[in-house]
Amino acid sequence: MPRRLITAPGHSRERSLGHLGTWWLETFTLHGAGAMTGQRVQLNDEQYGFVLDVYALDGDGRRLYDSAFFSRPKGCDKSGLAAKLSLLEAFGPCRFDGWAEGGETYEYLGRVYTYSRGEPMGRTITAPMVRILATEEEQTGNTFGTIYFNLTDSRAPLFDLLAWGVQPGLSKIVIPGGGQIVRSTSGAASKDGGLETFVVFDETHLYVTPQLRAMYQTVTDNLGKRAGDAEPWYLETTTMFGPGEESVAEGTYELADAIAEGKARRSRLLFDHRYGEISHEDWRDEDKLADAFREAYGDSLAWNPVEMLLNRAYDPRRPVARTRRMRLNSVTEGENAWIEIEAWKSRGHGRLAVDRMPPEPLKRGDVVTLGFDGSGTNDATALIACRVSDRYLFPLLIEEKPDMPGHDDWEVDRPSVDAAVARAFAKYTVVGFYADPPLWQDYVDAWAKEYGSQLKVHASGKHSVGWWTKRDVQMALALERLHTAVALGTMAHEDLTDLGRALTRHVLNARRWSRRGGTVIGKEKKNSPKKIDAAVAAALAFEAAADYAAKSQPAKQASVPFAIR
Repeated sequence: MPRRLITAPGHSRERSLGHLGTWWLETFTLHGAGAMTGQRVQLNDEQYGFVLDVYALDGDGRRLYDSAFFSRPKGCDKSGLAAKLSLLEAFGPCRFDGWAEGGETYEYLGRVYTYSRGEPMGRTITAPMVRILATEEEQTGNTFGTIYFNLTDSRAPLFDLLAWGVQPGLSKIVIPGGGQIVRSTSGAASKDGGLETFVVFDETHLYVTPQLRAMYQTVTDNLGKRAGDAEPWYLETTTMFGPGEESVAEGTYELADAIAEGKARRSRLLFDHRYGEISHEDWRDEDKLADAFREAYGDSLAWNPVEMLLNRAYDPRRPVARTRRMRLNSVTEGENAWIEIEAWKSRGHGRLAVDRMPPEPLKRGDVVTLGFDGSGTNDATALIACRVSDRYLFPLLIEEKPDMPGHDDWEVDRPSVDAAVARAFAKYTVVGFYADPPLWQDYVDAWAKEYGSQLKVHASGKHSVGWWTKRDVQMALALERLHTAVALGTMAHEDLTDLGRALTRHVLNARRWSRRGGTVIGKEKKNSPKKIDAAVAAALAFEAAADYAAKSQPAKQASVPFAIR
């Protein structure tokens, strides 16, 4: 199944309070509003695994994660799971209390759990403060309503807590000893709080306004105030965000990219995103679309029939892009995207290895061309290779300013870039090198002087390496060449390494901009932190490969007519 799961080093489901937690949830909680109202909770395999993951501990019994991102298609009961975790955080044994020798027990409301040897034991939090946040009161009701139901319906095991002094209200639940569960939106959350032990941010793809983003920032900042043994954390539930809306979910997704690329230090995020994949060409194929829905929904198909999903997908009143986002939970293109996401990903080494014959890895002596786009401080610097024989793009270097505090004075390491160029010429047979000169003119001139005699194609009649991307006509043609190759499937790209993933990120960040000389690419808006430099470098490497291939083709022999006697 297409699923992106990012866990911390040392993560182990064996060393988790989730075993106790899943027992507690299935023993003491009921489903809230809906077709299964009042029925005992039975976690499906995915939910069970998520609880094990989110309560994973380090060797000292401390939580591995202080935030979790649970992304599923619309209709997968994300809010219901958040509600049950809120109950566990408020009343259950959700923090570490030592390692079991075997045979110890936990007893609650007349039910008993027996620990296995080596298993972490649990305890409740003193004065738990649980906050349920959303964009509007009605939305908080999805989660808070299930919590309220479990404390006020006589069928619910937790109904017995009323006798112990729990006071359920429609907006606040008071817990004896100073604890509470509250529901709030942006206004209330920004005015009070600060002692939360657990927070639910529901549907963070909707957190797109300055007020909602400020709410998120304020509440997450406040979590640090409740230190010590409370180990506060928060949960984001969401469906796929709209690209370019700058939602909280989009920001977390970008953090996950940074973690996957090794760019984020000391991250304590559990990232769990499940989705379905289908190409634009296959959208009208009902069998393939049904398979994509099965991939996206998994166990949640029990209450989301495939036939219903297909009916909605083929309803002409529903935009395809929205169905991809909401029902397949897939990343979609932003406005004016240069390349379709599915088209680009279908040419990745990882996908080709599954669907058809993958490209051979780049090896010593391969005939390649290079593309370079450089910056000084805020943007990225990229060196991309393109193997001439099969147009396989392979990033050799992508340097960019880290997206974390403490790097305001960051500058690209120019000697390391120069060394990367030297390694490329030493390892491969480089027949073309197109480099954009701005901010790197001295290096570009030096590269031309040192390597120019080896190159079979030159960037221009005046310079063997310097290829100015500000020439809109030439740049538009180079970009069109790469775009066409992606659409036709006549190229491939590396996508399994950190550099390969960074290249994909840059390509998908690129937006189309119309200029007098044609359509070029740029950022989504001026000063956007979303880099595109590797996409530019890839286009230059690809253009150099095309120029070399055209030059290397044998000239056609001219035919001279003659008479046969």
